[in-house]
Amino acid sequence: MAEITASLVKDLRERSGVGMMECKKALVENNGDIEAAMEALRKSGAAKADKKADRVAAEGLIAVASNADKAVLVEVNSETDFSSRNEQFIQFTKDVAKVALETGAKDIDTLKAAKLGDSTVEDTAKSLTLTIGEKFEVRRMAQVENAGPIGAYSHSGRIGVLVALKGGSEELAKGIAMHVAAMNPKFIKAEDVPADFLEKEKEIELSKMSDKEKQKPAEILEKIVSGKVNKILADVTLVGQPYVLDGDVTVAEALKKAGAEIVSVQRLAVGEGIEKVVDDFAAEVMKQAGLA
Repeated sequence: MAEITASLVKDLRERSGVGMMECKKALVENNGDIEAAMEALRKSGAAKADKKADRVAAEGLIAVASNADKAVLVEVNSETDFSSRNEQFIQFTKDVAKVALETGAKDIDTLKAAKLGDSTVEDTAKSLTLTIGEKFEVRRMAQVENAGPIGAYSHSGRIGVLVALKGGSEELAKGIAMHVAAMNPKFIKAEDVPADFLEKEKEIELSKMSDKEKQKPAEILEKIVSGKVNKILADVTLVGQPYVLDGDVTVAEALKKAGAEIVSVQRLAVGEGIEKVVDDFAAEVMKQAGLA
């Protein structure tokens, strides 16, 4: 039997939104396997969604730069929020985005090696590390090139989104970029959803049904489950979601009205996929003051 630690229970609680005791029970019943425990909670109806992807685990900023036919996003990480508000850090992030746009760098290694003033992007980051006393990292970039409208949106430097359209307008492209920033859809359209994702959702919906419901004829049962899965598809696909700037229509309907199609979508949020080391506030202040 695997050890069920407090941190494991806490992780499952943050992902599922379910109470600590239910999380511990699910972990015990699944021998400490957090993925199996999460699935069990979803099947029981206790957990409606996996919240893990919503967690932001690092500090830093995302900068946007664009011109008539191209736009880029650049993520630069810092160790603490103090440093991400430093004027030198803010300017550096903007400069890196500008370099990415002007040089046409296609990947992060090329961007790090690109010229920035009398140095390179990477060496400038190292110099700032020595000056401010905290590690900075140029971590990720994303870009779109398009002959049609491009929408670029940054939400407080924490989330950056680029949307390229065929047809429509820059205003619509930016509106959809704002939608993507707010709703973070997993997929663009239903055709992009993997078959195993759909099968898993069908299995979960079927598991949540009562024994009486499961006794219905197979074709009726299939219609019921398919209807529930279609609602999930609307939730997880960009075009199926209600448009945040006009709740009376879906994104698909807004696009159709404007005679537009989505060409590309890029979204970066600060710290995605990074495990953050949590210090207490006093220790963080001491570190900034050079006393720790």
